[in-house]
Amino acid sequence: MKKIVVLPGDDASPEAMYPTLDLIRKLKLDIELVEFPPGDRWVRSQTEQQVRAAIDASDTTLFGSTSGKTGGIAYLRWIKETYANVRPTRYAKGFRSPLARPDGIDFVIVRENLEDLYVGAEGPLRDLAPLKLNNRNIRAPIDTSLEGYYAIKVITERNSRRVAEFACKLALKRKAQGHPGKLTCACKYNMLRDSDGLFRRIVEETAGRYPELKYEQFIVDDFARRLVQNPHDLDVVVMPNLYGDILSDAAAGLIGGLGVAPSGCYGDTYAYFESVHGTAPDIMGRNIINPTATILSAALLLDYLCFTEAAARLRSATYKVYSDGRTLTPDQGGSATSTEFTAAIAAKL
Repeated sequence: MKKIVVLPGDDASPEAMYPTLDLIRKLKLDIELVEFPPGDRWVRSQTEQQVRAAIDASDTTLFGSTSGKTGGIAYLRWIKETYANVRPTRYAKGFRSPLARPDGIDFVIVRENLEDLYVGAEGPLRDLAPLKLNNRNIRAPIDTSLEGYYAIKVITERNSRRVAEFACKLALKRKAQGHPGKLTCACKYNMLRDSDGLFRRIVEETAGRYPELKYEQFIVDDFARRLVQNPHDLDVVVMPNLYGDILSDAAAGLIGGLGVAPSGCYGDTYAYFESVHGTAPDIMGRNIINPTATILSAALLLDYLCFTEAAARLRSATYKVYSDGRTLTPDQGGSATSTEFTAAIAAKL
């Protein structure tokens, strides 16, 4: 039996999570769901130690979006070292895409998940004064007497190599499924020649050990244009943390918005799964949040646990509801509630 920790998240997130759990139960798999309370009750009943112990005893975690109330996210990411954040962008008929021809968009952004600016090392600019750092563009010292703050960007060889290797293996797997077998690297290596330059070099070296793959690299601002102009040309894209976070949200906008954007965060020994969207406090309690991102994240989770047939059934049922177009949530142009939408999926399982 596989054990799944469920953290429903904050604000409107539980309204997407609980219908998703109903769908998982209908699949009648050999799993145990270990559920924690949602964010509004979290702080009154749970401790970080309790959730960490549950995660350690589990096979994986399904995580709802959090605004900071729900614990566990730092443990899942940095302690479990889930270094590869996989964010698929796949258009399905019925998604409310703004594009005239979205059919066939199907690529994956692999975002390094542990470092870059997300190490959270910030402070007053004056603290840098003893380092006597130079502005490389003008070959003059940085004026640390000014009021302001700094943020440290960290790119390591170890994590760059791990995420590059992961992205290459994912591209090979997708090639076996009929995709182009192409890896694209995007970062700002022209300006950040040391940090992003290291990332680019390691990805290029890693891709060189996979002759079965096509490889290309772009400066990230050029890639942003290509993402919008030629999304059909993409297969697997690997980027440092910040760019991957921002541009995967932009990618979701190509196919129908964050409501249809799933993700999984993978390490060598553990993985967890969550929707890309936030907690949507403005619609909390209205039962209109789109559960699709959570449902498709659950499908990624089932793939990870090797319940591949069940994952395919869940995706197929979801896409059929979109294709029918009769029971969609408001963000997708419909008027269905969250529970009505998932009931329609349940009917097609």
